[in-house]
Amino acid sequence: MRSPEKPRDENYHGGDSGMILKYDANHDGTLTRAELIAGLKAEFAAHDTHHNGCLDSEQALAINQQRVDQDQSVASPVVDWNQDGCIDYTEFSAAPYSLFDQLDLDHDGKLTPKELQRAGAKPRDANAPPGDQENGEHRRRREGGGAPLQQ
Repeated sequence: MRSPEKPRDENYHGGDSGMILKYDANHDGTLTRAELIAGLKAEFAAHDTHHNGCLDSEQALAINQQRVDQDQSVASPVVDWNQDGCIDYTEFSAAPYSLFDQLDLDHDGKLTPKELQRAGAKPRDANAPPGDQENGEHRRRREGGGAPLQQ
């Protein structure tokens, strides 16, 4: 028998583009390469609590658990690819840079809302205040009411 429950939305946090949407610093719906670089450098520096340009296995474990908790099925773990006991900035930022390059179809150094939507990002709610990344559907669910928008 089929469960009467609706299947879980595995793209709840933005699909494949979810890992880079958070770097849209001015919240205009377009992610530039400069925003991505600045965001990744700041995030790496915040995790580099030893201030040695290297994340150890304990720091990586904490980062990866945080990513799983936040991003669920689309979490991308940090990995010590060359197995030298240190996750440097290049290893830390490899997946977001790669995703940005794949999504930047016109190679103009920015991801427009249209390019981001192709990777599963949900369109911004036109009625949302600037900087509000939560679309109307998620807000209605959280607030406990309202019919979903018809598209």
